[in-house]
Amino acid sequence: MSTNGIVQYVVVRSDLLRELGWPTGALIAQACHAATAVTHLFRDDEHMKLYLSDLDNMHKVVLEAPNENSLISLKDKLVENNVKHKLWIEQPENIPTCLVAKPYPKEEIQKYFKKFKLFKT
Repeated sequence: MSTNGIVQYVVVRSDLLRELGWPTGALIAQACHAATAVTHLFRDDEHMKLYLSDLDNMHKVVLEAPNENSLISLKDKLVENNVKHKLWIEQPENIPTCLVAKPYPKEEIQKYFKKFKLFKT
């Protein structure tokens, strides 16, 4: 199986940046934490192995959730459908900031993320 069609979705809360005044770098760090955690948690998964087998051609889609409720709703939908992911919760503040799905074939996972827009600053 080739890495073509394998994608990883990253969803960050845009309200942290736009309404709560978080620095862009802090929000990027949240996404990095979540992506690293997903890589570790699902390191034995076949799609993860395939995704990591061609580092120069990894495909990520970075999307924005408008607020905490939309991020939690996404998490609930993924749990309900057994889609493996990591919801990153910044400590000690206990603030959900980012969700990253493990790599999946795009046709299997895209439907869960269609309502989110591409992230932009």
